[in-house]
Amino acid sequence: MNENYYTYYESPIGLIKIGGTEQYITEISFIDNSQQIEHGIPGVSDLLHQCTEELIEYFQGRRKTFDLPIHQEGTPFQEKVWNELLSIPYGKTISYLDLAKKMGDPKCIRAAATTNGKNKIAIIVPCHRVIGSDKSLTGYSGGLWRKKWLLQYEFKITHGIQTLF
Repeated sequence: MNENYYTYYESPIGLIKIGGTEQYITEISFIDNSQQIEHGIPGVSDLLHQCTEELIEYFQGRRKTFDLPIHQEGTPFQEKVWNELLSIPYGKTISYLDLAKKMGDPKCIRAAATTNGKNKIAIIVPCHRVIGSDKSLTGYSGGLWRKKWLLQYEFKITHGIQTLF
């Protein structure tokens, strides 16, 4: 039986819930109110501890990629979108249209955008790096202010300046 574990990490952009099993990280989500906090007994597997350490390194500007096994349940199309997100380099952005084109069908832009919004593994699966074709910040389940913060942060670490938005 795969036991689910969870822990919390207080990041520079708020409380983050980290969930997973001994084998995979299955969730990294932002907690905005106390009703979202689980009050059961949390457990911290070695993998959740590693994930917390890698997130700390990310927020210290010392990590640009993650070395963690991840897993999200989804349709083959959703899994393909989430895998495509993993190829977006740190400090870079692509548009939703570019994402759809990378999927092989510009007409799937809405489906790709919807799937992007269903990503349960924030930061590691960098859905925040997808922006509007007009370079606008659109849609982010963690809040647009967090999306802006993450993009500016990565841009600053990559280029030494903070002028993206």
